[in-house]
Amino acid sequence: MLKYQSLSIFLKCSLNFPCKQLLCILATMDTLTKPHISYLRRLYNWIIAQSSHPKAMWIVNLISFAESSFFPLPPDLMIIPMILAERNKAMSVAITCTISSVIGGWVGYAIGYYVYEAVGAYIIDIYNLESSFANFQTSFNKYGFWIIALKGLTPIPYKLVTISSGVAALDFWTFTWASIIARGFRFITLSGTLYFCGPVAKKYIEEYLGWAFAIILATIVGGFYLFKVAF
Repeated sequence: MLKYQSLSIFLKCSLNFPCKQLLCILATMDTLTKPHISYLRRLYNWIIAQSSHPKAMWIVNLISFAESSFFPLPPDLMIIPMILAERNKAMSVAITCTISSVIGGWVGYAIGYYVYEAVGAYIIDIYNLESSFANFQTSFNKYGFWIIALKGLTPIPYKLVTISSGVAALDFWTFTWASIIARGFRFITLSGTLYFCGPVAKKYIEEYLGWAFAIILATIVGGFYLFKVAF
């Protein structure tokens, strides 16, 4: 029961992320991660062990594909331990995740273009971003390409951008090239950092696994919050 209460508090705090809520969020993250640190460690060790499995690359790319249109969790949760386990896979992970993410973005684009009222609006509603999404469309009609391309510098969820592109009927090839820039930058930067800092990063991640997970979770929530306040 406690874990559900903690999760509820965390989500409520996250919707109003100003500085006065920061301590609330940090305290809740600590409450969420500490009781489950053994589970997180088992999951981390399992991903490390499975990183050499032939299907590992397929799974991480499936997550990358799905995250571009509807799935809430980023592929980073699998990419990080995979590359820490086998650094020689860094570039192949970056390239294939870029490709799968862009293809997944085409699905998000199609949702916005063809079935927004039936499907897209429901996805936006799940994240409670209806009003922000409407405001975002106004900016998107003017600066669509740059919003997509520069999105790689922010934690704003890519699925919101792909669906917006479809709703705005942004030129498909403009959308595709901007997506390649944004997603390529994101995955190459992450994979490159892990490749060059792998041994040091692995040591600290394994030592502070609970906080590492909490930071990733905070980044995900922060992306949705950034979208909400920026638009």
